[in-house]
Amino acid sequence: MDNTIVRAPFAGIVTSKAAQPGEIVSPLATGGYTRTGIGTIVDMESLEVEVEVGESYIGRVQPKMPVEIVLNAYPDWRIPGEVIAIIPAADRGKATVKVRVALKEKDARIVPDMGVRVSFLEAAQPAGEQKPQGVRVPAGAIVQRDGAEVAFVLGDEDVVEQRAIKPGIAMGKDRQVLSGLTAGETVVLDAPETLQDGDAVRLAGAGEAQ
Repeated sequence: MDNTIVRAPFAGIVTSKAAQPGEIVSPLATGGYTRTGIGTIVDMESLEVEVEVGESYIGRVQPKMPVEIVLNAYPDWRIPGEVIAIIPAADRGKATVKVRVALKEKDARIVPDMGVRVSFLEAAQPAGEQKPQGVRVPAGAIVQRDGAEVAFVLGDEDVVEQRAIKPGIAMGKDRQVLSGLTAGETVVLDAPETLQDGDAVRLAGAGEAQ
């Protein structure tokens, strides 16, 4: 008689019923009216999020990393969570890696197969360590010389010095310079091709062309 009783492997909620009374159930698909399963059971206490992260960003994701989860059905509800594990396999076609994320809040509104958006939260730096990188200069101060990006800095006696620089991101009409220049220095704008290191220049006065 015990062989006629089917017991669930864990406690949960039946979300779908695949077989009806009178049908044959078998672990193998043999065709006809034979079913390979009786139903689907979900343990609502063990729900988690599975998200695909691009390969170029997966190096910044770590286990136990805090995340913020937003359900598509409730865009104003932000659910805290954390990374459980990074699946050690990549999808070659999508160039992504799967990451398992735990939900720190349990709620009846969270149901399986919902669409979600996950934001990974990196640890904030202390206020004393948040310093801007480089300096900001007009985009016209950066010119090309021998295939490299340089700037001409005004020195003593109005003589210019050619500096090799490392430009950063665009900032409107300006550019970020990560190295090669320091704050407070005067640079030449739209330097002509004839301008060379050590040339003397004259500062344009009010109303004169720059």
